[in-house]
Amino acid sequence: MTGHRQIVARIVNGFVTRRDDGTVFGGNPAGVVLEADGLTEDDMLKIAGRVGLSETAFVSSSGTEGFRLDFFTPNRRIAHCGHATIATFSYLAAAGRVGEGVTSKETVDGPRRIIMKEGAAFMEQLAPRYEHSEQWPDRSVSGQDILASLGLKEDELDRRLSPVLVNTGNSFMVVAIRDAETLRRISPDHSLIADISEKLDLIGYYLFTTDKTEADATTRMFAPRYAIDEESATGMAAGPLACVLFDQLKIRKSRMVIEQGHFMEPASPSVITVDLELEDDHITGLMAGGYGAVMDEVQVEF
Repeated sequence: MTGHRQIVARIVNGFVTRRDDGTVFGGNPAGVVLEADGLTEDDMLKIAGRVGLSETAFVSSSGTEGFRLDFFTPNRRIAHCGHATIATFSYLAAAGRVGEGVTSKETVDGPRRIIMKEGAAFMEQLAPRYEHSEQWPDRSVSGQDILASLGLKEDELDRRLSPVLVNTGNSFMVVAIRDAETLRRISPDHSLIADISEKLDLIGYYLFTTDKTEADATTRMFAPRYAIDEESATGMAAGPLACVLFDQLKIRKSRMVIEQGHFMEPASPSVITVDLELEDDHITGLMAGGYGAVMDEVQVEF
């Protein structure tokens, strides 16, 4: 297709924090493009680059699910995106395109359930798979490499847990930090993180602490491999973390509340709720979700 075209992208914040009076703040902005059936992969990549947010979701019709969603960062396709999924279905609900109950999304990685509950959107993730540091050397990565990429010493980690690779549909390096102040002052080496992420096929790092938070954990996320220096809400990472809290740290709760974005500059506080699906005390799947809010819309030329 030739010539310049224009398309409307809504800017929708996923995983916003809601006050008691119903007002919202924080969250993680995503681009949402409806009626994307006629767009090529190259078109979508160009549009995502023009929108300039960490992820943009493209919504088109599906022959098997409620909707098809394609996700792009400014530099590549990504199989799933939590905050962009929450943003998309929150917008579809506000527009009257979906109601309460179960719907679904088709993605390049297969279908996933979506549940709408009292205006919040929850998305399905798979049962966790864990890889510990002894499983990485064949890919030239060690636990010390993880520490070096974050400028951390061994005693600045939470002694209960070494860095672990977790996959519930996408892979993240989950790193437990000793305390909130250490988490706040971390200055990541994005080049090293990108290199390690490439070797281990990670979306990025998800750092957390259980120190000084009313939630079950407060977090930071770095994904320079996908042109994301830091993100304020990452639903696809909160799922793996909730599994770590349950399986590794033995926090035996079926619902986990994860905070993110508090330590960014400027701060953008976000709240992600993860409901674990359990069978005989084993995680068989999970639903991660929260609220979204439409913030703006932009005309994009591509």
